[in-house]
Amino acid sequence: AATNAGVAQKCAHQLLHRTNGRASDSTADEGWKGSKFLFSTDSSGKAMEDEYGEMTSDGDTFVESDFLLENGQVLPEATLRYKTYGELSPNKDNVMVVCHALTGNASLHSWWGTLLGDGLAFDTSKYHVVCCNILGSCYGSTSPQSINPTTGKPYGVDFPDISVKDTVRLQLNLLQKELGVDSVRCVIGGSFGGMQAVEFAVQAGRSAKNNTANDDIICAADGSPFIKSVIPIGCGAYHTAWQIAISEVQRQAIYADPNWSTNPDKATAGLAVARQMAMISYRTHQGYQSKFGRNIQGTSGGTSDNDDDDQEVVEYGSKALWQTKSYLEYQGQKFLSRFDPVTYVKMTEQMDSHDVRRNRNGTVSEVLGRVEIPALVMGIDSDLLYPLSEQEELANGLPNGVLRIIHSNDGHDGFLLEQDQVGKHITNFLDELNH
Repeated sequence: AATNAGVAQKCAHQLLHRTNGRASDSTADEGWKGSKFLFSTDSSGKAMEDEYGEMTSDGDTFVESDFLLENGQVLPEATLRYKTYGELSPNKDNVMVVCHALTGNASLHSWWGTLLGDGLAFDTSKYHVVCCNILGSCYGSTSPQSINPTTGKPYGVDFPDISVKDTVRLQLNLLQKELGVDSVRCVIGGSFGGMQAVEFAVQAGRSAKNNTANDDIICAADGSPFIKSVIPIGCGAYHTAWQIAISEVQRQAIYADPNWSTNPDKATAGLAVARQMAMISYRTHQGYQSKFGRNIQGTSGGTSDNDDDDQEVVEYGSKALWQTKSYLEYQGQKFLSRFDPVTYVKMTEQMDSHDVRRNRNGTVSEVLGRVEIPALVMGIDSDLLYPLSEQEELANGLPNGVLRIIHSNDGHDGFLLEQDQVGKHITNFLDELNH
């Protein structure tokens, strides 16, 4: 199901434009201007950049029957929605896998589009690029909104607990069973996608002869590592107490919605607040201050922008229309058009499952130390959610790991917004491996 590289690149450029080497969603900017939660832009005329373009469930479908989960439960039908870009080589050995983050989808061109195309980091003239929607997500893969074949009704809150291990193992099955891939050149991902890249390395990043721990690993036909390299960005070897806490308060916001106990799908007020919390954790003090400061809606630098001089501008208190408030309210409401409360709870719980040590008989350093393949670890210097210390631990623990730092004022979302920096590091790493 290859997609013409030129078409993919054209679509990407329609969705994204470059501003000082950064990706910006122009359609999202225009949406802010037309929203009832309208807020002013900064002095440069730019609103805070959005991380995603169009979000759809487009793609091809892989189905595995009776998929055994890590916790012992069985999914009668485990479906993965996926998209591919570029041609698969005759030897089926030119595959690149790109993993999406918490609320992403398989349409790679809509969120990392400036990296996709001929001669770019995700070079479709060289690689057959595969991007899967995470198991449990709401963009085409089996999720809480899917019909349970056993009951004939949506799973809802009874959807099984999925781990990052499960998600990666199902993608490995897709690569081997559906696409017939012999090996994968590289797995790349940021945030939740980075956790998947780390898990790919642990599950399929060493050779059969070196499996002295008798772990359940996947190798190429010749016994070499099935995955040849990985690039995890903005994540660690496990989800820490800090990250679990941030996920938990978002879930608590959803649980506090009166609809959660009787009709969880309608707990949208709680979901909107959860999204607002997340949008704060993804950015930084400096980012919010530079974009909004203490500005009130309808004012610029303390001066009224309203044509009607009689209209009162409330400068503090419950009626004050802070631009920051307007931005967060807009993001919360916008999110409701593309995500549901139950899926959000289940997906954040899946992130919390991330821990390379679990059931692997070893410490973090011991488990990572068994990985043979080259790894490029990237961290963002302003990331408050996944601080650089975690990428340092990851790079130091992987025997063939190196660390590169992305410089950004935008915190965790820098892995999506600083696409020039990310692209250059990816290209340099892959060029070195190929030579």
